Amino acid sequence: MDKKGKVILQKKGALRILLALLVLLALLPTAAWFFFPWYAQSLVNRALEGKPFRVEVSGVERPGISGIGFRSIRVLLTTPPNDCSDTATYTFSLTNSFLSWHFENRDTLGSWSLLPDVVNAAFTLEADSLTVKPDTETVTFSDCKPQIKAGIEISRKKGHTLFFTPLSASYSIEGATITREKLRLEDVDFKVQLRAAENWQQKLDTLRIAQLLNEGNPLPAGNFKALFGFKKDQLKPCIITLTDCSMELFHWKASTERIDYDLKKKQSRFILTLAQIPLTEIQGYNQGGSKTLFASGRISGFIPVEFQDSTVLVRNAVVMAEKGCQIVFYSRKSKPWLSLNIEGNEVVKNLNARIILNSHNEKLSGLAMSDLSATLFGGTIFSTPVNIDPSAKATLLTLKLNNIKLLDRVRMHGDFKSSMKGSLSGTIPLTITKNGFLIRNAHLQSSGGGTVTMVEPSKKQSASERIFGPQKHDTDYIFSEPEFVLNRSLNGSTTITFSLKNLFRKANEREIRLTLPKGTLTLWHNRLNLDIASLSNFSAGFFDGTIAIRHFDFDMAKKKGETTLQFNTIPLQKLLDLQGAKKIYATGSAGGNIPVKMNGNLFEITNGGMNAEQSGQIIYATTPEERAAANQGLRTTYEALSNFLYVELLSSINMSPDGNSTITIKIKGRNPDYQSGRPVELNLNVQQNLLDLMRSLTISSDIEQIISEKALQKREK
Repeated sequence: MDKKGKVILQKKGALRILLALLVLLALLPTAAWFFFPWYAQSLVNRALEGKPFRVEVSGVERPGISGIGFRSIRVLLTTPPNDCSDTATYTFSLTNSFLSWHFENRDTLGSWSLLPDVVNAAFTLEADSLTVKPDTETVTFSDCKPQIKAGIEISRKKGHTLFFTPLSASYSIEGATITREKLRLEDVDFKVQLRAAENWQQKLDTLRIAQLLNEGNPLPAGNFKALFGFKKDQLKPCIITLTDCSMELFHWKASTERIDYDLKKKQSRFILTLAQIPLTEIQGYNQGGSKTLFASGRISGFIPVEFQDSTVLVRNAVVMAEKGCQIVFYSRKSKPWLSLNIEGNEVVKNLNARIILNSHNEKLSGLAMSDLSATLFGGTIFSTPVNIDPSAKATLLTLKLNNIKLLDRVRMHGDFKSSMKGSLSGTIPLTITKNGFLIRNAHLQSSGGGTVTMVEPSKKQSASERIFGPQKHDTDYIFSEPEFVLNRSLNGSTTITFSLKNLFRKANEREIRLTLPKGTLTLWHNRLNLDIASLSNFSAGFFDGTIAIRHFDFDMAKKKGETTLQFNTIPLQKLLDLQGAKKIYATGSAGGNIPVKMNGNLFEITNGGMNAEQSGQIIYATTPEERAAANQGLRTTYEALSNFLYVELLSSINMSPDGNSTITIKIKGRNPDYQSGRPVELNLNVQQNLLDLMRSLTISSDIEQIISEKALQKREK
């Protein structure tokens, strides 16, 4: 081949090589795009070499014109130590994320050149979920469908070296969750907005936390709101400040102007203000009925709080109630029967408590509350230490009360009225479970007392009552020095074992006194009829003897019940004095049983009886003038009963619901000074309306005339 041919061949070879190089250059971007998922991680590692964070990607998709997808992104960020905090590492995890970008030229001409010197890039990272975990604490931040935006300036200086300058970052947190073991903050909202031009300080925005839950159960704190902006004070560089803070505490709205949290000391102090809170806003106190209370009025107060590490201290909190504040208990028929007046400038004061967040093996195990004490209604209340463990079945505590002036604030309504005075002291052991609370052997006592008035239902007035005014038939029960032992089960069944120093029944200026009455009252124990109240093992001193009730079931709704009154060792003279007899004197005592049926305001007695427990003496006293003026028959009766020694005294009583009663009395004995002491037997029948007796506490003195007549009849036989 000649020289010319060789040159042609060389040119063709060079051309092929050039074409191959051109094809290769054309295929390189395609190859890089195709193989990008395999070397994406190495590119990220190279770009972040020497940075304080590491990014791990997996499931990388091939990039598109405006974005790229990832199955997961994991970012490990380590913050350096400073004067306020130690080194900490945070792990950010995103699933099914997509990174999109948009470029905008920033040169002076405002148009793109082939290789612009400065470009603005807007990046948006979207994902199905985001979780953040610090390595030092068992806390997790979770958010669904997060969208994180960042602005970056890309510049080229001298050659092809590119420089990346962050300009801004924003992240709108909506409905996020923060979890620590079994505690969870739900529906957390906040807008993160950071700009380089503002020295990367958080812009002021509202932080919201809707609910705080423990094991899925709502806790009494929620609806927290506060303004937060991370603008450091050069004099206090470790202080984070929240302003215009508010929250709901036990459904009460509380607020504080400012909360300062010291990052270095992990400490905060603030005062929660309760301002004019209607009691009707408290859950469970907003309606009347058998299972709820009705509260009226407003309360306010101040709760100083100190927080450090995992300890919350409450110091000298005060709760005040405006005039008219009260809680009303309703019957099953939605009628008020008891009210508690809670008004006062310092209903609760000097409230102190220490609450500690417990941890075990670096895991949250519950709360411990200690040093709980307060001044309540002028007295003091103290609680034993309390451990609230989410995994435990129950929480135990004991409340200790000392001279709490509660009786003064209690009023009864409806068929009963009351006026009481005195303070309460004692202990109340409580067991709180998920299903309610129970009380075991709570012991309460008071040196005070009061009056409970049973109001007789109003009737149509007679003509004389309209002229001279209505007759008062109300009955007062006056008690003193009550003492209780209280037990309550989870189903609401309540047992009260009580004792009193004295109980007086007073009507129409006459009274009956019961000394040291005691017994057991059981409420809401009958699941088939919650209106049944049971009185058992009741006893009391009565006229130097005793009165007792073994068991009594009373339907509070129907006002029905029946029982037997048991009397023992009742002096006959006391019974005669009660009945208004003025000339008869007797020794000895009587006992017996009186069966009583109650139906509304009606009483019925069937086959009741009172008998003398031993022999005794009856003296029918007369003056010489009475004996001189009497006829022969009556004078004989006076002589027979002037010194009557009875060996048997039997009586029976029956009373119909309208009050009409028949009392029969049979007496056997003799008078040693009359007719050589021959035996004498008296049979008396007394017909009386015992409802009048119960109102006036006296039987007509005509009984004396009946005795005289019966004695005379015996004499004439």
